[in-house]
Order: sequence, then C-alpha cells, then structure tokens
Amino acid sequence: MNRRQLLRSVATIAAFGPAVWPALSLSASMRMQGMDMKGMKMGSGMMGGGERITELPVGQPLPELVKLINTSKQLGVFEAVLEAGPTQVEFAKGIKTEVLAYNGTVPGQMIEVMEGDKFKVTFRNKIVGQDSTIHWHGLEVPPDQDGNPAQPVASGQERVYEFEIPQGSAGSYWYHPHPHENTAEQVYRGLAGVFLVRPKSDPLPQELGDTVLIISSISLNSDGSIADNTMTDIMNGREGDHVLVNGAKQPVLTLAPGTNRRFRLYNATNGRFLKLAFEGHTMTLVGTDGGLIAAPVAGLKELLLAPAERAEVVVNFQKTLGAVTLVSLTHERGWMGPGKPSESTLAVMSINLAGPAMASMPLPTKLRDIVDLGGPTATKQLEFSETMGMGNGMMNMGFLIDGKSFDMNRVDQRSKLGDVELWEIKNTSGMDHPFHIHGGQFQIVERELGGTKTPPAFIGWKDTVNIANKEIVRVKMRQAFAGLRMYHCHILEHEDAGMMGTLQVL
Repeated sequence: MNRRQLLRSVATIAAFGPAVWPALSLSASMRMQGMDMKGMKMGSGMMGGGERITELPVGQPLPELVKLINTSKQLGVFEAVLEAGPTQVEFAKGIKTEVLAYNGTVPGQMIEVMEGDKFKVTFRNKIVGQDSTIHWHGLEVPPDQDGNPAQPVASGQERVYEFEIPQGSAGSYWYHPHPHENTAEQVYRGLAGVFLVRPKSDPLPQELGDTVLIISSISLNSDGSIADNTMTDIMNGREGDHVLVNGAKQPVLTLAPGTNRRFRLYNATNGRFLKLAFEGHTMTLVGTDGGLIAAPVAGLKELLLAPAERAEVVVNFQKTLGAVTLVSLTHERGWMGPGKPSESTLAVMSINLAGPAMASMPLPTKLRDIVDLGGPTATKQLEFSETMGMGNGMMNMGFLIDGKSFDMNRVDQRSKLGDVELWEIKNTSGMDHPFHIHGGQFQIVERELGGTKTPPAFIGWKDTVNIANKEIVRVKMRQAFAGLRMYHCHILEHEDAGMMGTLQVL
C-alpha cells in the first residue's frame, strides 16, 4: 500500500470511529511489523484518546532544576543513587498525577560533573512490572555502561553504572531510560534528566549566566492520570497536549533589560519538533549536542530542535521593559493519518524584562578548536522508511531501517574500532526522523535535498540530527570502544516500533 492509499485508509478508519476500533484493537489483532503490540497501552480512543485536561496553571516563576547530590568525598569522583519509580505530582491545580520519576522529581535531578571526573551511579529500578535502564545520551562511554536495551535492569533490581567523563567533552547531555519496547512510555511518564559536563575553563563569560531549559510535554486525562498513547501518537510520535519547561507550563523568567543570557535548550519530548524563537530578538548559537561549536553563529531568528537535540544560545535582550515570549513556530514534519495539530505558534515561556538596564556584552570570536575527523576509510548507508497496510484482519505498521524492524539478536552493521566512517542516512518516508547513534558524537558533512547539497552552517559535534522527509544527511564518526551500539530514530514511539539497528564495533 502506498502512502496516499495508507492515509486514505487511516482517515476512513477515523471517520467510522469507535465502531470499527475494536476490530483494530492493538491488544486483539494489531501488530507492528516485527513487534507484538500486546504490551502497549493505548488511549480509550485509538486516534484521539478520551477526555483530557485542556488547561494547566501558567505564569509561575521558572523552576530551578534540583541537582543530584554528589556523595563522594573524593576530589574528581562523582557518586550518587538514582531510583526510578512512581510518585505523585500536581500539574493541574488540586489534582494529583502519578508519574515515573528519578528520585521523586520531574524532570529528573540534574547531574553536574567536570571533564575527567570518575562517575559512579547506582541505579535502582522500582518501576512495577517493567525493565528499565539509564542511557547516558550523547556521552562517550563503554558499551556495557551505555544503558542500551540489551542490558535491562529488571523491576526490583539494581546495577551500577561506572565510567570516566572524557576530557574535552564539556556539553549539554541528558539521561533517560532505554528498555526494549517501553522507552516511549517511561519517558512520557516522566523519566528524563539533564546531564551537564563542565569544562576546566569556559571561554564564555560567567556574567552570561547559564540557564537550563529542558522542554518536555504531557497529556492528562480528566482525572489527572497521564494519558496512554493513542494510535495517532504511535504513528507520528507523541507531541503531548501541554509543553512544559523545567516541569512547568509557560513559566516566567525575570531578567534586567539589556541582559545577555546563555540558555541551554533541550528537546526532551517523545515526538514534538520545536522551532524555537525569542520574539523580537535574534539568537547567537554557541553550542550543540556535543558542546561548544568552533565559533559563534549570530543573527538566528529561529532554531529547529528535533526530539533529543540540544543547543546553547546567547540572547541579547532589548533595553526596554516588557515581556519577551519564547515560542515554537510551525514546522512541517510530515504527518500520518488524522489528528494533525493545528498550525499555530505555541507559547513556551516568557522572559519578563524589569529593573535597571544592563550593558551589552561582547562574545569571543572563537570558542573552541574542533579538528576535522579527516577522510573516511569506510562508508555506510542507511534508509529510514515506513509501511502500513491491512491484511488478514490486521493492520500491519512498521517503522524500518533498511527495510527491517529491530531484532535484538541481529547485528545490522559492523565497524572497526577507531576507523573514521562516512554514514549516509537517507529518509524515504513521508515524515522527518531524527537519527541518533550511541557511543559519542559525529560531524555533519552535508545535507542533500532535491539534488541540492548544503554544507553545515558551523563546525561542531552532534549525536542527533534530523533527517527531513526525502532528505539525505552525511556524517562522519569514529567509535572509541569495542562492543554493541544502537542507532535509531529518536521519535521514541518509532524506536519502540522497530526503527532501530545494532552496530558491532570490532
């Protein structure tokens, strides 16, 4: 079935509504290609879900992230415990919501370490009835410490993650679970946190501040419970009804007019694309997934962050009093079936400019030396695709890499330790898919769309890159440890549905 026929079929199913949904129930007869769906939770309506809470309190001060306490008394060593389990928080006034949380907080407690530190965390899985892991997203760590789905921690069990933070790796990383087929649910129920690696010496002035904004989303049933994924969520990735910043909806940060402020922007949503803009202002890009870029890129009016991407920007606010809104603009990311969100600008948070004006502050013209990886010794090609069709009374849906759904027991690609490789990722599907690979960072070589090749606008390190529909992105990378690595789409519903592969580094 081609994509146009597919969309007509899904629209027809939606039009008939609940009368036909029982026949397509995931628990009864629906399977994604290569993956039994019996364990997946679904909303009461497969397309749109049941009654939802449509309003949450807005306008509270931007919450500060709680820091994970280092219990080590030894210089250069970070030790702590992270426990994942249920707790209750209040998103809607007077209504308790049960979430999954690390150490009882949503977002999870912020980890802050220095380059070269020895890191040791005991992870305790208190999630009832589900395996879990902690994946240290973007960090160059040994495969057996990576928290990938091949290393599950059973409910009620614990394990120790232990590794050294590489020199030169200062940047904005994060951590989240990565259990096979349950990653999406555990993240949308609350499990995600910031992992900051600080440099020995920061070229950016301390006076810029350092404000972390971890952007997530949530959907709540009318009783306050977190809504299960609907069919629309599974097909497109869960965007969520409400966008949160540091756990609050449309919070407010008060700064002096004229302030130059450094922000770390995190897209920690399952499937929402964020095209961010500070209304009336431009941004200067200073960092991406793997830390500072080589030189600042000024004058950006907007910045697209696909799920899992991060960026560091500096904003020079006007010297006049008033409010500035951080918004997410419309991005055409492709959509499958009905339920496409309305195309409108979304308010994310506000910056209130009040008090005496501050003087402007120049930025350094150079931030960091980034050495090109050089000529590749091998080339790999990947293809992202999607399929859906009806057959034998079942709807078969697949999100595939190289025409295959993920198999834990299969090795899909092999690399030689230390080799520089050129990876060519091609997206033949009808929607954007952010590509992520475990084990470190890569350098973007070029993007190609419609036969036009475009070099990157800056020199920097990335671990996640959006591949637009019908686009090809070429990146260079080198693996530093032998073992098994995962690569996948970071729309988490697509990852769980099979859009993942295994790399063996020899």
